[in-house]
Amino acid sequence: MLTGLEEHWGTLDPDKNPDLDDIARAYGHGRFLVAECDGEIVGTGALLLDDGGYGRIVRMSVAQEKRRQGVAAAILNELCRLARQSGCTHLTLETTATWTNAIQFYLNNGFTITHHAGDNVYFRRNLPANSP
Repeated sequence: MLTGLEEHWGTLDPDKNPDLDDIARAYGHGRFLVAECDGEIVGTGALLLDDGGYGRIVRMSVAQEKRRQGVAAAILNELCRLARQSGCTHLTLETTATWTNAIQFYLNNGFTITHHAGDNVYFRRNLPANSP
């Protein structure tokens, strides 16, 4: 995940990612998924549970050499399943406006853009009880 951030931004500011210092504490009331291939972490994604039937997806990241191989889709599908299982009726997420591949990925997976703010794009997806 940090490698992906560094690839995109050119540098990595450790002060901007304090949740990664203690993942169990930061994501203890949600879920943090890790995808592995040959013993290496190749993807991550997390679900945070908010009030009012909402879940938030954060920390979606896939190693550059594993992109477009179904890793992100597998993580996202499992996060959606876990959200429904936890009683969520909606999911939200955000990504950086310049990450056009990520934006298209979320649009292709049932999310709609709700708004833009600053350098970010915000999404929402309804989770009917019987949806995948």
